[in-house]
Amino acid sequence: MLVFFLALPFLLFLSFKKKYKSSIPSRFFLKNNPPFNGSNVWLHACSLGEVNSLKPIIDDLDENISLSVITTTGYNGARNFGLVDVRYLPYEIFLPFWVKKFKVLVVTEAELWPMMFIVAKKKGARTILINARVSDNSYKSYKKFNFFYRWIFSYIDEVYAQSHIDKLRLEEIGARNVIVSGNIKTFKKPEITKEYKKPLSKRVICLASSHEDEERLILKNLKLSENDLLLVVPRHPERFESVENFLRKFAQERGLSFVNIDKGLEADIVLCNKMGELVNLYAISDVVLLCGSFVEEVGGHNPLEPAYFGCKIVSGEHYFNQKPLYELVENIKVCSLKELNKINFDELKASKVLHVGDKNTLLKGIKDDR
Repeated sequence: MLVFFLALPFLLFLSFKKKYKSSIPSRFFLKNNPPFNGSNVWLHACSLGEVNSLKPIIDDLDENISLSVITTTGYNGARNFGLVDVRYLPYEIFLPFWVKKFKVLVVTEAELWPMMFIVAKKKGARTILINARVSDNSYKSYKKFNFFYRWIFSYIDEVYAQSHIDKLRLEEIGARNVIVSGNIKTFKKPEITKEYKKPLSKRVICLASSHEDEERLILKNLKLSENDLLLVVPRHPERFESVENFLRKFAQERGLSFVNIDKGLEADIVLCNKMGELVNLYAISDVVLLCGSFVEEVGGHNPLEPAYFGCKIVSGEHYFNQKPLYELVENIKVCSLKELNKINFDELKASKVLHVGDKNTLLKGIKDDR
């Protein structure tokens, strides 16, 4: 409670920023964020990636479903599913009176908010953690604070792990009833929502989910030919303007043409300054430079989506947050920034998803009427 009040000035300041103008007032001040209307299943995810991974589960659940999220992109993505009962997850001190009675709480990955599980149990609900994993990097931290995680897991009835290694690690830190069901992000092939016409005689190279300064670092080391079309898709919409300024200047200095995607794909460099288009662009891409892995602090992004389209995937060395997903994809080329200009894209093999998780086991566990 004290932390909340001490943080109030900072939260108020952030709430005026475009990125947080809906999430912070909703989560920390309950603005336009009433309790759920009443449901059997409460799903919780953090951001857009986790929300999208829940889509095949939501489609197959014959239940009254509510969904809570943390981020604005996650919220907007969930509303696009057609789900009416979508909320931002309130700060923990509000949960005891915000949460109403329901049957089962299903939480994705590492969203281990203690009060959420405690309140759910107090309301008589079963609690399930899905897509659970313990990465190499977080393993030591989990063990160091073993007492804390054992306390949290005492309020979690069932855990569905991504792999057998994750199962063993989760059990070591106190998880009970752990079942291996695979990664939920493999449950369904991504579907395109808009069909782009690939320019003839062009090799399409996509810089996917790029982060701050990553575009500059990659283009400094990437060797483009006159037959290449470069698609740049920044991860965060608040960076669209700054990335556009950089790419426009970069193109001008090198005598290349540049357009935003709403002008079409007939240019040397195209900036995708719209959300929700990345999968559509994977569908026409020959080569995908999977960003978030060429800068140290991010830890990479999901390689499954481009792999489903058979794209040739090139990744940086810093993919520590996505290691389990990388292990599910064949033919990812990992290199340093300095090695980029030495890669012959024509010699790379198409990527391929090697293993698909067990959706039916997970669905059965959620629907269990115990």
